[in-house]
Amino acid sequence: MSDIVLSSAVRDNLLSLKNTAKLQSTTQNRLATGLKVNSALDNPNSFFTAAGLNDRASDLTNLLDNMGQAVQTIKAADKGITSITKLVESAKAIANQALQTQSEFQRKTYAEQYNEILEQIEDLARDSDYKGKNLLAGAGNELQVIFNEDSTSNLTVHPVDYTDTSLSTGLSLSDLGTGAGATSAFTLAAGSTTIDLTGLQASSKLTDLASWADGDVVTVSDGTTSKTFTVGSGTGEIETVQDYINALNDLQGVKASFDETTDQITIVSGMDPAVTLSVSKDNAGGGTATNGGVGTGTTTLTTTVMTAAASLSDSGGFKVGDTLYITDGNGYEAASLEIDEDTTVSDLVSLIKGVKGLDANFASGSVSLIGDVSFDITSSNKDFNIDRLATTDGTVKLTATDSDFAADTDIERILQSINAALDELRSSAGNLGTSLSTVQIRTDFTSELINTLEVGAGALTIADMNEEGANMLALQTRQQLSSTALSLANQAEQSVLSLFG
Repeated sequence: MSDIVLSSAVRDNLLSLKNTAKLQSTTQNRLATGLKVNSALDNPNSFFTAAGLNDRASDLTNLLDNMGQAVQTIKAADKGITSITKLVESAKAIANQALQTQSEFQRKTYAEQYNEILEQIEDLARDSDYKGKNLLAGAGNELQVIFNEDSTSNLTVHPVDYTDTSLSTGLSLSDLGTGAGATSAFTLAAGSTTIDLTGLQASSKLTDLASWADGDVVTVSDGTTSKTFTVGSGTGEIETVQDYINALNDLQGVKASFDETTDQITIVSGMDPAVTLSVSKDNAGGGTATNGGVGTGTTTLTTTVMTAAASLSDSGGFKVGDTLYITDGNGYEAASLEIDEDTTVSDLVSLIKGVKGLDANFASGSVSLIGDVSFDITSSNKDFNIDRLATTDGTVKLTATDSDFAADTDIERILQSINAALDELRSSAGNLGTSLSTVQIRTDFTSELINTLEVGAGALTIADMNEEGANMLALQTRQQLSSTALSLANQAEQSVLSLFG
């Protein structure tokens, strides 16, 4: 090939075509890749600078993903706090409802509902995790958010612990004591006896009877305790039949009445069947010892237990017009019953059973009580439930353990704790909100920085497609012109050959 000699014009045209082809190859590569710098050979400075920018953008993109997950973790905790706040507000509403009623049983019910709310708060706190991280579950759940490549810029979100509402470092809301029930019982008994005062009226003097004299002493005894009445006109003494009746009625546990048709005193008792009540009169004033009337010996009265169908007024502890009251430990009147001629033991038991938190069973003359809270059964009649002469108060008491909502002061103290818990939740929500805002701001900043880095890298390496397209068109034109010039140069040499033709 070295023996072949080309003219200068041909050689220039060949060189031009080679350069044009090389430029076309470069332009085609740029058009295909979209880059004007594809390797360090194209432009070392731009290539390595763009690589550094892209590497940093890639690192920040990875951090951006972590920031996005941190945002979701904080949002999960924030939604948990929002829901817990609603539950605490529900607990506050329950406490306020308890304060509006004096019913101890209703307050006990509210205390149980309050405890259920606290359990739900703890469950909700435990469920507020995101990918194994729970900012409401205390120690070990710290969230660290890294903002730059070397971790020198970061944020630590500290957790709170609401999985145990009683923690003093958390909500400081402890479960309420709901109290413990109790039992009690009382016996319903009845019995009666009569004493003859032959020939007397209610207004008659007792001394009109031959066997009675001023100074004589009437004794009423239950075998343990004795009560005495002296016959006479002095203060506190009994002079007339009515005085005698009044003195007997003043004894607790018995009631007495006088029938002017039969001239008899009827004594009715509701004392314990184990007690025998006796009435007698001595001869201390010069009269004759009697059975409290005109008979000899002693008048006795022994009660027997009542049946469910028996009328309450048959007992010395009840009379027509009495009112029975059932009140709880707060003095709240849960029920009442006015006694009439037809009121039976069964009616009383039904009344008790109708009281919320109180139940009763009747068997063998005994009313057994089961109460969730404390209850008292009282009567307007001082003779109610008096089992012996020495008994001064017949109140049936059922003493249970109070709930922590029993007293107004207890509820007010708990309301203060609830208000403090709400303040704690608002503070935690504020802290989380600040952290969330910070992470979101840094997320937006990082996104914009990544874009800036990628744009900067692109400015160094990305080809201008309009420019490269125009270049390709110019090179194609140049190639066509160079080919034409080469053809013309060859034609000039051929014209010399024509001289030898």
